[in-house]
Amino acid sequence: MALSSTDANLTGRNQMKETKLKHLLEDLLCLRREITDEAERILEPYHECLADDRAVYSALNLAHYVALRRRDLCSLQMRLAEAGLSSLGRSESRVLANLDVVIRLLAKVVGENVDAAIADDEAFTKGRDLLAQNTADLFGPPPSDRSVRIMVTLPIEAAFDYALVKGLLFRGMNCARINCAHDDQTIWAKLLENIRRAERETGLHCKILMDLAGHKIRTGPIQPAPPVIHLKVKRDLYGQLVAPFHILLGKTGSGPVSSEAQRSDYWIIQIPDDFHERLTLGDRMYFGDCRHKTRFFEVVEKATPDYWLCHGFSSTYLHAETQFSWRRANADGKFDVLGEFPLAPFSGKFSSIHVENGDHLLLSRGDELGCPAVYGVNGQIMTPARIGSSCNAVFSALRPGQPVWIDDGKLGAVVESIGDDGAMLKVTEAGQGGVVIRSDKGLNFPETEIDLPALSAKDLEDLDFVCRHADMIGFSFVRSPADMEVLIQELKRRGRADLPIIAKIETKAAVDNLPWILLSAMARHPLGIMIARGDLAVELGSVKMSEIQEEILWLCESSHVPVIWATQVLETLAKKGRTSRPEITDAAMSVRAECVMLNKGPYILDAIRVLGDILNRMDAHQYKKTPQLRALEW
Repeated sequence: MALSSTDANLTGRNQMKETKLKHLLEDLLCLRREITDEAERILEPYHECLADDRAVYSALNLAHYVALRRRDLCSLQMRLAEAGLSSLGRSESRVLANLDVVIRLLAKVVGENVDAAIADDEAFTKGRDLLAQNTADLFGPPPSDRSVRIMVTLPIEAAFDYALVKGLLFRGMNCARINCAHDDQTIWAKLLENIRRAERETGLHCKILMDLAGHKIRTGPIQPAPPVIHLKVKRDLYGQLVAPFHILLGKTGSGPVSSEAQRSDYWIIQIPDDFHERLTLGDRMYFGDCRHKTRFFEVVEKATPDYWLCHGFSSTYLHAETQFSWRRANADGKFDVLGEFPLAPFSGKFSSIHVENGDHLLLSRGDELGCPAVYGVNGQIMTPARIGSSCNAVFSALRPGQPVWIDDGKLGAVVESIGDDGAMLKVTEAGQGGVVIRSDKGLNFPETEIDLPALSAKDLEDLDFVCRHADMIGFSFVRSPADMEVLIQELKRRGRADLPIIAKIETKAAVDNLPWILLSAMARHPLGIMIARGDLAVELGSVKMSEIQEEILWLCESSHVPVIWATQVLETLAKKGRTSRPEITDAAMSVRAECVMLNKGPYILDAIRVLGDILNRMDAHQYKKTPQLRALEW
């Protein structure tokens, strides 16, 4: 019987569809052969360090993923979608298993036999299980209400305010970060003591990450203004005292006032050692301030062996010649004078250096203090503004035309020339109204290769303390597998080859070398990755950063390595007590990482609560790139 025209058309269409599907199958088989062959070549230099079965599986999957993503798969993805088959776009943790499932289903449709391995359920979920296990090994077991952990950078207040640390644990902190770029071992020890005490008293567990300072290149000191300290108390709308100001009384030689302490309103004053040894709770230090008003602060706690914590209850101005009268209450309640001492010398606040677009700025060598521009009587600049650099190695590497960014990208400039006194910059990005440059702010040179060792002298010194106390070590400004090898060897020398490394990805070099950093280290050492989005955005530009942070997440998932999503998460809430819609959206996106880091701020307890709520909600909707499709309620 002859076919009708309709039947003939249908048969023709079916034959064309079957032909397309056969071609699609051939292309998938070809793709499989290509990525498996290429993966073998990628792994060839690393075979000696792939001894552990778990590491072998993860390294092989990473190599498969690198090989896969070197190809443009857009057309293939569209053809798979038209055929109603699974996409390759969610195969990070199981590249070959995902590809084999698609090949198997397509082969059944067209009635052909293939030699590809048939992925079973274990192979399909093995990558996800490995990532969960590696995450638990690093950060401890997950909380009951979410899978993503919360890390908090501890402020200096946490060394003297135990209630704050306990509150952080109760609100949901799973990991505490101690930044070794600030403070000293005395403060770090007090932070650790408070964390461990809070663990014992609450029954909650908290991992500790100690973050090496690394070669953070910063702006140098600026000419000081007159030495005056403004110590402020906090009052409510009715003028009632809410919080006192804080003073730390240290022994002579306990170190200068740290910039971190100043930012946190914990001012350190050195007093004679014999006075320090005889102090007791309730003692007061009376003085006349700059306005000739009598003020005092009171000893309230032995914060550490070297520091007494004091509270003051009225705002005051101290000057460099202030004389203190040490007094103690007698039986009648009056305060007897026990001794007097002067305030140790200190520098005033730094002068303000203001620059605008088109201005010149000298990035100077050596120890010369920064200063504002000098203007002539006609208003023209006689001498451009100047700011120093903490690293002289920069100047031998800088070249005209290269960009320089200051203070996390708030100010952008281009190198015009290099001279004996430094590099002359022309300001190109200062926003409307210009930018104020301050000391101790980050300097970034995204197109300049600066020859610096993997670990600074300070890092090597701090390593001894870190190896004794930390659960994880943060590796700042890692650039290559060679850098990782340096740290691994230093840990071995200290008997801590087991100490997990969190490699902070914050430079363009680190991004370019990330697959090889992962392959070189993950098979031999417990490893995590931090997306340090602040420095990385300056290095790459904010627009490109939005793409790169996704690529880092994908690469780490393919290697089953946990990721910390860091920098400016709920920053406005933590620092100012209010939320912004873009930051809420950013926090919701962070659920795709294994850990999210909050920076310190006066409202950090509120920030933890809000972040925990966001992660709890999003956890049921999203795993990595995959929507979970939890039932919605209307």
